[in-house]
Amino acid sequence: MSDQKPDASRNFDFDLFVIGGGSGGVRAARVAASEHGAKVGLAEEDRYGGTCVIRGCVPKKLMVFASGYSGMAAEAQAYGWDIKPGTFDWLSFRKRLHGELDRLEAVYRKLLAGSGVETFDARAKIKDAHTVELSTGEVKTAKHILVATGGRPVRPDLPNADLGIVSDDIFHLEKLPKSILIIGGGYIACEFACILQGLGVEVTLYYRGAQILRGFDDEARGLVAESMRENGIDIHTGTNIVEMAREADRDVGTVPSNSDAAMGATPEQAGELNRHNAAAREGTQGPIWVKSTNGGEKVFDMVLFATGRTPMTQDMGLEDVGVSLGRGAEIEVDEYSQTGVPSIYAIGDVTNRVNLTPVAIREGMAFVQTVFAGNPTPVDHDLIPSAIFTQPEMGTVGMSEELARDTGPVEIYATSFRPMQTAFAEQNQRVMMKLIVCQETRVVLGCHIVAPNAGELIQLVGIAVKAGLTKEQFDATCAVHPTMSEELVTMRTPTRTA
Repeated sequence: MSDQKPDASRNFDFDLFVIGGGSGGVRAARVAASEHGAKVGLAEEDRYGGTCVIRGCVPKKLMVFASGYSGMAAEAQAYGWDIKPGTFDWLSFRKRLHGELDRLEAVYRKLLAGSGVETFDARAKIKDAHTVELSTGEVKTAKHILVATGGRPVRPDLPNADLGIVSDDIFHLEKLPKSILIIGGGYIACEFACILQGLGVEVTLYYRGAQILRGFDDEARGLVAESMRENGIDIHTGTNIVEMAREADRDVGTVPSNSDAAMGATPEQAGELNRHNAAAREGTQGPIWVKSTNGGEKVFDMVLFATGRTPMTQDMGLEDVGVSLGRGAEIEVDEYSQTGVPSIYAIGDVTNRVNLTPVAIREGMAFVQTVFAGNPTPVDHDLIPSAIFTQPEMGTVGMSEELARDTGPVEIYATSFRPMQTAFAEQNQRVMMKLIVCQETRVVLGCHIVAPNAGELIQLVGIAVKAGLTKEQFDATCAVHPTMSEELVTMRTPTRTA
């Protein structure tokens, strides 16, 4: 943290000006104003709530819930219920979804107003170390500036990439496609593959790597991949896209798929898939012909690029005032979220540290403690639990087996089995519980769960792992029976050592 202090001799319009109305920026603004009496301004060029509330975690999780109902009728029948499978009404769901997002945005606006934060519905650029210029022409000064602009999805550098959509567009489709190609193998790609498959879409996924969900525990991601394939998702690893074009612009034949495109839909009909934002989503006017790195050719109604995100630092004047950007356009900050310009701080995805909403919120709280409470508080990015909302879900905290075994001798406790609920219904779905234990200290270094509601489970296990509990302390806890999670306290013998 820099010892240089902002200019105290100047009279500023605000004590703090926040750029970005997402979860991190809003939390920092509210707490600084309501708990520390700071005069705070906040500018947001789009919708309040940011990526998580408007175009990320919240609408995605609601879609996860919606997609999960597709298999419930068959399961209920096994339990004696006379229930017949129905059809999914996308437009009815979308209307309710948008209504919920409108409600949540209104809540964010109300919370800011109630805390005394002055808001500006405008884009903000940094003019100097204490000045922001709004797209409305207004100029505001502040003792401190906090950048919390988040990130955005990117398309690959590929001719006709504009024909594809990105994750932001999913929530605005006028009609679900019959077939979709998803490019990417990260958690966003895999989550939407499971969601769309559950909603009745024929899903194909291309990923250039050897296995999806790179960076996560190998055994856990392997089970997720296996489950996705069993559910009907056509995963092609070691595969990428090299060409794409509107099928209407081509004169050659293509390999058909079970989609509207292959079954004779006209380009005009397929073009009705999405007209919410013609500039951003014109690519949904399929059918779209795709050629892959293995030479295969196929036609899809839609292509979704889930190939990464980039920090929103473009055209903000950051480098002009001395703020350093990294190779990925992220704002470089120290452990206190301070940039090289003492009066300018940054939190959340725009810094590309740990891109999770709860982390951005904690970074915002730490910033307020540091700047307004006189309590320098570094951000703790260690042992953060996270979940991937595939079907089944994956929850993870701490080290993977691969990472842990490179740090020293470890014991692996793992089990995979068919859970009672689905086994009774004669379904093949398997779950997995896994603990990584340091041989020397007996501390549980990591936990990985693949199971329904793994996100709920890992939040609780995360407390134990964060507290540094040992395997023997896990074992000393009485099991809750019958549950899937009881395996976490009943695995007595290591599956293997490494």
